[in-house]
Amino acid sequence: MIKIGWFQHQHSYCGLHNGTMALPNTPPEDYETPRFPSLNVQTLYDQTGDKRYTLYYILDVWRFTLLWTLIIYACFHLGAVLTAMFTHGWKKSSWRYLWAVPVIYLVIAGLEAVMAGSIVGLVLGAVYSAGYYEMNTWIPCTWGFINVLVLIISSFSIQGGL
Repeated sequence: MIKIGWFQHQHSYCGLHNGTMALPNTPPEDYETPRFPSLNVQTLYDQTGDKRYTLYYILDVWRFTLLWTLIIYACFHLGAVLTAMFTHGWKKSSWRYLWAVPVIYLVIAGLEAVMAGSIVGLVLGAVYSAGYYEMNTWIPCTWGFINVLVLIISSFSIQGGL
C-alpha cells in the first residue's frame, strides 16, 4: 500500500518494487539474471523463452554497465600507458620508477570507470524502468564504449568542446 498525501492507493506491483523494471515487462517465471557478459551474438533481440540475454533488474543493469565500463576503461588506459612507455626514450635510471606508471594509470582508470559506470548504469536502469522497456545485454556494453569515447573527446582542448 502506498500512501500519497491524504489518499492511499493500493498497487499490486510498483515500478521499482523489489528493484525490478516497471510493468508490463515483468520477467518470465523461469527468469534468472544472465551471467556476465552474456552477449547474444546471433541477434540483438532476445528470442529465447527464458530471456537469458535480457536484463529486468535495475541493479543488474548497473552491474553490467559498471563492469563493461571498468573493462573498457582499463583496456584504453593500458593502451595509452604502453604507447607512452614504448615511444619515449629508454634510460636505465628511469626503470626504477617506470613500473609504477601502469599501476597509477589503472587505478585512475578504475576510479573514473566506477564513477562513470555507476552514474550511467543507474540512469539507464531508471530510464528503461520509466519507459517500460526490457534491456538487452548489449546496451551496457555499448554504454561502456560511449563512456570511454566521451573521456577521449573531453581530453582534447577544443574551443566549444565538452
